[in-house]
Amino acid sequence: MTTSHGPLTGVRVIDLASVVMGPYAAQLLGDMGADVIKVEPPSGDLTRITRPQRNPGMGALALNVNRNKRGIVLDLKTPAGQEALLKLVSGTDILLTNMRPGALKRLGLDYERLSAANPKLIYCNAQGFRTDSPQAGLAAYDEIVQASSGLVDLMRRATGTPDYVPSILADKVSALTITYSVLAALVHQRATGQGQQVEVPMTDTLLAFTMIEHLSGQTFEPPVGPTGFNRAMAKPHRAVRTKDGWACILPYTDKNIAQFFLAVDEPALAADERFQDHEQRARNYSQLYALVEEFAVRHTTAEWQEICEARSIPFAPVLELDQAADDPYFEPLIKRAVHPTEGPYRQIGFPVRFSATPATIREHCPTLGQHTEEVLTELGLNHPERG
Repeated sequence: MTTSHGPLTGVRVIDLASVVMGPYAAQLLGDMGADVIKVEPPSGDLTRITRPQRNPGMGALALNVNRNKRGIVLDLKTPAGQEALLKLVSGTDILLTNMRPGALKRLGLDYERLSAANPKLIYCNAQGFRTDSPQAGLAAYDEIVQASSGLVDLMRRATGTPDYVPSILADKVSALTITYSVLAALVHQRATGQGQQVEVPMTDTLLAFTMIEHLSGQTFEPPVGPTGFNRAMAKPHRAVRTKDGWACILPYTDKNIAQFFLAVDEPALAADERFQDHEQRARNYSQLYALVEEFAVRHTTAEWQEICEARSIPFAPVLELDQAADDPYFEPLIKRAVHPTEGPYRQIGFPVRFSATPATIREHCPTLGQHTEEVLTELGLNHPERG
């Protein structure tokens, strides 16, 4: 692993998590310079079996959430595995886990035991529901959290069907929440020498994220309107078909809206009272978006880009996923690399830029147990476990 100059250089993290949420958070910490040690059972993290993949145990999803880590295998159901983990914990700043509370307790990996081994430890447990709730022990994957947090109902109200958002949104929003939460705890640890337990319940996290705008009229007591942010819930609130494709055309301000209607030779609509100010538009978003959709087919996507840029109207072409991955704008973010076992592949870079302490990609996703001997030898253990 090459030397890190990131802002978290010198911080050690144990990634005792599986699938996406915890591993993605740990990867972000690794990108920013932390020494991340991924601890897996002999069977490996579940992402290792996802498809597509070239070789067993190295699925595309695993490659995308496990770089900048050293990977070790420990059987935590054995005394030797638990002893090794406790020794590793003694020199660690942050531990991330998404095991359910009951399983952690049975394995002796609960906060009480591990903080006794290292009072400075920041112990972050993330699971579907709060540990003090009746749902604490329930399994919770992304779709369960989307349903439990109201997001699926938003999709039903917006589209007519209770669809899931076609992205593992709950996992990734929770991963970002884990990241900023443990960094806040790290600031406290550096100032006081004290560790603490940080709990990130996925359902609470996604509900809080969703309700920022969608609590809406129910924000007030007594309520002044329903839940659901009116602009986002307006029909049709979607990308529009142009003469040759699709685009997001979003006249937003008073000036934007007038300029849009003038650009399509509809001066009467430019002066229409329904769209003259924010208060009027709030009652008429559906009509506004229907008109944008109606007029969008008059020009090609490229023509709309020229029209909108000349008038400072927010605009973006709708890029297909394949196009987005190859778009010149994203060239600094998605780079080609060569994995030691998987061959050529594309790495999704770290999107934030630090002027003094840049994030770096220093290590590919490890194979199962790749660094077991190295890490346990550093701990002074003579008989490293192997996967």
